[in-house]
Amino acid sequence: MNVYIVIPTYNEEGTVREVINSIKNEDLNYNIVVVDDNSSDNTVARVQETDAAVLRHIINRGQGAALRTGTEYAIMKGAEAVVHFDADEQFLASEIKEVIAPIINNRADMVFGSRFLSKQSNIPWFKRNVILLLARLVNRWFFNIRLSDPQAGFRAMSGAVARKINWRQDRMAHCSEIMHQAFAEKLRIEEVPITVIYRDFGQKFFGGLKILKEMFIGAFTK
Repeated sequence: MNVYIVIPTYNEEGTVREVINSIKNEDLNYNIVVVDDNSSDNTVARVQETDAAVLRHIINRGQGAALRTGTEYAIMKGAEAVVHFDADEQFLASEIKEVIAPIINNRADMVFGSRFLSKQSNIPWFKRNVILLLARLVNRWFFNIRLSDPQAGFRAMSGAVARKINWRQDRMAHCSEIMHQAFAEKLRIEEVPITVIYRDFGQKFFGGLKILKEMFIGAFTK
């Protein structure tokens, strides 16, 4: 299967090369495309030290926009499955095969990774009990989304779904919009347990409030 891993980046010079190499070390012949969202550091140079494709935004547009750019590139290249992955070493490359397995086995059209199933993630208390709880309620009340993880950044979709889903939120609210469209399209959806490693203990207070604000805005502009 022609699988594309889309990695959005913004000032990730310290980790992006290691993330790409960890994916390559899985030896599953994944195609990798990194979308740099106008970094001010050496992120692009680090990517160019690998054999991953790199695309660049000339202005900073947000993670949702970077993922859309990378997904459109993967579609253009004939992707049969598209995986969204992060550049900050929070996700494990070894779990990509678990996330895409339901698509490869034709059990699902879209798969969302979840920090709240059988695997353990060291989610900071405030993020787990305030930010993500509120995000889950926003998803349920405004989008009718009933998934265990309300901000699943590690996800996979079939090539057909990648061509169909068209999110408009450029920043962090894209997570809820993608979920909403998946449910609205009545896709076959699965959640897969994933591990998330918070090396800097995750979302800061005001960053979490910004995500919630963008989710509320998205709820009224979808």
